[in-house]
Amino acid sequence: MTAPNAITILLADDDKAHRTMLKANLSGAAFNILEVDDGDQVLATLADHDIDLILLDLKMERMDGLATLSALDAAGVRVPVIVITAFSSVESAVVAMKRGAFDYVTKPIDMDELQLIIARALHVEKLEQENIHLKERLLENFSFANIIGSSKVMQEMFATLSMVAPTDATVLIGGESGTGKELIANALHQTSSRKDGPFIKVNCAALHENLLESELFGHEKGAFTGATEQRKGRFELAHRGTLFLDEIGDMTVPTQAKILRVLQEGEIERLGGSKTIKVDVRLVAASHRDLEAMVEQGEFRQDLFFRLSVVPIILPPLRERGSDIPELARYFLKRYAQKNKKDIRTIHPQALNLLMHHDWPGNIRELENCMERAVILCQGEQITPAELPPQLTPHGQNPADSTLPATTSGLTLRDMEREMIRVTLEETAGNKSQAAKNLGIARQTLLNKIKEYGLE
Repeated sequence: MTAPNAITILLADDDKAHRTMLKANLSGAAFNILEVDDGDQVLATLADHDIDLILLDLKMERMDGLATLSALDAAGVRVPVIVITAFSSVESAVVAMKRGAFDYVTKPIDMDELQLIIARALHVEKLEQENIHLKERLLENFSFANIIGSSKVMQEMFATLSMVAPTDATVLIGGESGTGKELIANALHQTSSRKDGPFIKVNCAALHENLLESELFGHEKGAFTGATEQRKGRFELAHRGTLFLDEIGDMTVPTQAKILRVLQEGEIERLGGSKTIKVDVRLVAASHRDLEAMVEQGEFRQDLFFRLSVVPIILPPLRERGSDIPELARYFLKRYAQKNKKDIRTIHPQALNLLMHHDWPGNIRELENCMERAVILCQGEQITPAELPPQLTPHGQNPADSTLPATTSGLTLRDMEREMIRVTLEETAGNKSQAAKNLGIARQTLLNKIKEYGLE
């Protein structure tokens, strides 16, 4: 009896005796074997069954192996194929591999060799599928459409990014610490034509000048004390992909000159080496410092600044995009509730009001930490002011802002709903569409509630 998770192999061979031999050797707990007697039955069988691998004889009467490979390719089938050929027809097997076959075996077949090739083909296919799924998850997480920000300033920024992402233009991202510069850089890469290439990042502030040069350009063996072997730098590793230089404002002027050369000439030299190495890299840089002011003070090269800022993007601080706070808070609530296996569903209006009126000097990173803390401390189904950090409440002030009742004692559910809608309308400056989105209800439902509660 075949195991439920057995690998299914389709055997296409017009020699019945040969099929019987192969099936007898491969059947069992590891493999489930399906048979067809010619290549013209392969596509139809694939339509009816989940096939993990195909064993394909090259010499068949109605449709030979090469024609079958062409049909598989035309149909967009991504199943590994191992071709079977006579020893005298190895040249045909090489042609088959050029047409997409994974490998070949010659008759008479060595079963140990065949099983090794099957195992290798299945392993490679598994890695390729994992790579595809990883890229799909990256695109899902790092596309602009999935970065939270419905405020006007964020939507305008997304419009600019969507135009520049498909190009190779250098992008300079500015903004305070914690505003999400790395997230934007990653999204630029994942929505570009280089998305199948590497995304390499370097934090320029985290490394000493000498170490930074080695990290960026690599080094030859013996280039300096401790350089015991040759090492490729980040520019080489990012070839045909994107290199993200975070906190580029912390880079020394001599290193800036070398970066400028790479941008101008598209080539590098490893430390201690004389060989010129061509690199095809898109550069995205970021800094929380004012690079224009640094240029005026002679701390940053003007020519490099102009090279970097082909498309300047400034990420607004969270205090300037307050209408995004409820959506961001709910996103982090969901993430950390799942991570900590807690059934926390909502944020109390008083807690949301405190979040909305905090200055957030640490920006999105601070909000994320705040929500993670709240989730960990929460013992019910709702985040309340009690779970929020003390810095969210001005000294001596009631944990609940005066725009909301300090306590729900004596209030009906209807009272609370009315207050929640009133506060949300205030927070969105009367924008009913945004208020409905923040409240998680349809716009028409909100309009009906506004009329019902006399909030017009």
